Amino acid sequence: MRKTILAFTLLSATALAGCMENQDVQRAVVGAGLGCIAGEIVSNGRCVTGAALGAAGGALLNDM
Repeated sequence: MRKTILAFTLLSATALAGCMENQDVQRAVVGAGLGCIAGEIVSNGRCVTGAALGAAGGALLNDM
């Protein structure tokens, strides 16, 4: 049940990122979502750590 709620939350945040005009915020939200997923898969239960690292990486990296 918890993973279902988590997946729904991440999907909603990613969908809302498309409505924002600030690309740094979009990259941060997508990075947080992907970081959370990676944290859950790689280190069981490390969603928050992965989300923080993903958001920081997404916000700080420029378009390549």
